[in-house]
Formats: sequence, structure tokens, C-alpha cells
Amino acid sequence: MRSISIEGKSREELGTKSAKNLRREGMVPCVIYGAGQNIHFYTDSRNFKDILYTAEALLVVVNIDGTEYKCVVRDSQFHPVSSEVEHVDFFQITDGKPFEAIVPVNLVGNSRGVRNGGKLKFTLRRVKVLGTEENMPGMIDLNIENLRIGQTLRIKDLNTEGYEILGEPTRTIVAVRTSRNAVDDADEEEEGEGEEGTEAAAEETAEA
Repeated sequence: MRSISIEGKSREELGTKSAKNLRREGMVPCVIYGAGQNIHFYTDSRNFKDILYTAEALLVVVNIDGTEYKCVVRDSQFHPVSSEVEHVDFFQITDGKPFEAIVPVNLVGNSRGVRNGGKLKFTLRRVKVLGTEENMPGMIDLNIENLRIGQTLRIKDLNTEGYEILGEPTRTIVAVRTSRNAVDDADEEEEGEGEEGTEAAAEETAEA
């Protein structure tokens, strides 16, 4: 898991009025919990461009008044109209102790079923992972190259080396559904076998 550092300042005043004032100044009220007393602070809203709008899960090192806290984002709230970040919750992690994080699933390859006209259905884009800082992945790659029409990949098909994926093992992550333009996967195999047969025949003719 890749780390990113941000600067924050302790909040001396709490409450709705104080939070609104901070937002007007381009700041975001935040809280860190998980290791004792909650720590309330604020930071520049621009810091979240590389934290919330990214394709991977990150370890966030928050420096508040000279003290560093290793965290992961646990929750974030956005304005319903402007979509600007209004509040972020961080969970503080402890060295060597497992913690939970939401990690994106990254599909690798072009599905065989899609090449034959099937429709890819990516239903579970993020999974909850339990692991230590050393083993926590930023994202989990899932190879779908050989996924055929009618086949499904589930949580149990993900790589779990060094960490644990929480959730129902049989829950679907991605599947290839049939469509009007779908071609039987067997046609692709027969075509490949035909090409191999033609090449073999050509080689025999050349040797003769």
C-alpha cells in the first residue's frame, strides 16, 4: 500500500458553526479515531485530490502540529449539490496490528467472452480487506483473460496472499453475460484448431 503525507491543524472549536467557517476558508474538518481518544483536526481541501480521487487505497500519514498519525480513510462526506468534500473520517493504524481497509479490484486483460460478443458485468469494484501495513494491497488484480460467456469470478477467486478478504466468498465480482451478438466460445477453439491444422499440413507438404 502506497503512502501519502498531509499536514493538518488541531481544531480548538468543534460544532456546526466552526465546521462551516472552516469550509468557507477551503478547509475540511476531519477526525482520527481507532487508537484511544478521537483527534479532531482540519486540513486543506486540496489534499484530498490525491486521496479520495484515486484508483488505489492509500496509507495516509497525517502530521498534526508535529505529531504523525498513520491512517486509512474510513468514511467521507460530500456536499449534495457541489460534491465538495465536507468531512473525512480517518482510522488510525498500529504497527504490526491488522486493520480493515476498502481496496479496489483491478480487472486485468480482455475477457475471452467479451471478445466473443458477451457483456462484461463488473458488480463488486471494492472489497474489504484485513491485513497489516506491510501486507495491505493498494489494489487487487484479477485476471479475466480466460473468462468465458456464462462464467463468473467471485471473492474466493481473488489472491489473498498475506491478507484476508472479508465478505461472502461466493459473492460475484465480475461475470460475462450473453448478448444478441455473442458467439459460441467453441467457435474460437475450432478456429484456432483449424489454423493449427492448416499450418501442420503446410509444414508436411514443405518437408515432402
